[in-house]
Amino acid sequence: MAQEKKKGGVLPPDGGWGWMIVAGCFVVTVCTRAVTRCISIFFVEFQMHFARDYSGTAWIHSLVDCTTMLCAPLGSLIGNRLSCRVAVILGGFLSSIGLVLSSFATSLEYLYLTLGVLTGLGFALCYTPAIAMVGLYFCERKALAYGIAMSGSGIGTFILAPVVQLLIEHYSWRGALLILGGFVSNLCVCGALIRPIILKEEEARPLPVDSECEYGVKPPMVNGVPSGKAVGDKLEIDAKQRCLRSMQEYNFLLIPDFLVLAGSFLLLASGCSLPFVYLVPYALDVGVSHQHAAFLMSILGVIDIIGNITFGWLTDRRCLKKYRNICYMFAVGMEGLCCLFIPLLRTFALLVPFSVLYGYFDGAYVALIPVVTSDVVGTTYLSSALGVVYFLHAVPYLVSPPIGGWLVDTTGTYTATFFLSGFALISSSLLLFSVAVIRRCQRNQKNSLRKDPKWVSCEDKQVDYYTSKKKDLMIIIPATS
Repeated sequence: MAQEKKKGGVLPPDGGWGWMIVAGCFVVTVCTRAVTRCISIFFVEFQMHFARDYSGTAWIHSLVDCTTMLCAPLGSLIGNRLSCRVAVILGGFLSSIGLVLSSFATSLEYLYLTLGVLTGLGFALCYTPAIAMVGLYFCERKALAYGIAMSGSGIGTFILAPVVQLLIEHYSWRGALLILGGFVSNLCVCGALIRPIILKEEEARPLPVDSECEYGVKPPMVNGVPSGKAVGDKLEIDAKQRCLRSMQEYNFLLIPDFLVLAGSFLLLASGCSLPFVYLVPYALDVGVSHQHAAFLMSILGVIDIIGNITFGWLTDRRCLKKYRNICYMFAVGMEGLCCLFIPLLRTFALLVPFSVLYGYFDGAYVALIPVVTSDVVGTTYLSSALGVVYFLHAVPYLVSPPIGGWLVDTTGTYTATFFLSGFALISSSLLLFSVAVIRRCQRNQKNSLRKDPKWVSCEDKQVDYYTSKKKDLMIIIPATS
């Protein structure tokens, strides 16, 4: 770190300790996203122990997911103010404490607070800073690095699901939660692996000089000591500088491309979770056996991992690197298209290709979300931008499954629910595609106008005028001297 400060920053290493950052982020996704998915395994035990219905216990999973996404900006803020290392270690401590306290639960409301809110808050502090650090260490192989890091969710679910079921059988749900609390404490180790890095493009920029705020003006001295008024003025200036720095961290919110991307993410989050919730119930409804229905989710999880890594590697190739946005649109659009066809698939043999395609494209777009966000806002604002991106996922994650369930109860079939998911995903892709087409048409029109010799912009005239005046001044001044 001392050498980096002396050199004024370094370029992204694209390897070296960066692979340790990827490994740490991989474990973070296992301990956060995979553990969150495995919480649903405890629902039957909670229903039997607390004598509550499925809807009451289902709120635990919704609270964990919603709190993780809703508090993502808080994780970004702590990562920017202190360091990503501090944020991940603190998050690991809170989530571990939440799971350990949950093992002593005496009511479902107790679990809402400890397992839902406290554990979700800890996951939020870990998730965003860890993902942002991967973007700082990689440039040329960014998509591949993110593909490997984000695959922890699928791999963790595939391994942890049977392990958690085994722990419940041997040690009851209390013992299983206690062991999971110890496992999640490894997030603190992952935080220790996160070594801060200062990039050249993130060098400290001088604050703008403002005559009203007097930024950059030294306080007046009295006999070499700052006067009382000067000290007060300096404190006021420091407060204004801190406020300005906080505002600068979220300058990306004014970028039109990011606003469009945010709207696309809202539509994406509204549709992506429904197939995971209703695939097994739909398979059982059309006559598929319990074993085969569960096997569909296993297929989806394994192919999700392959999509994470292979699509990340493909989009890092020179021929596709410039078209990452298009690859992202394609993955989301294909995922939506799969959902539109699922009501026609009424046997296990036909549902297997759905699980393969949906799982692959789901892993593909998940790996590209940080990459596409980084391409829009840059690495400087990546941590804050990811906090906002995951914050936008919170409400759709909380609301979409109940809306899907209401559609099933109202219509008596799962068709409307899967159509809702498919149209939301396709709309997300079409929104980005439409804006890209409009930008391309505007660029082509501008280029065609520039090639027209009759068309001269006001900017060109202004530049020519000042350039000629400057040349005249350069000639006259030496003559008078």
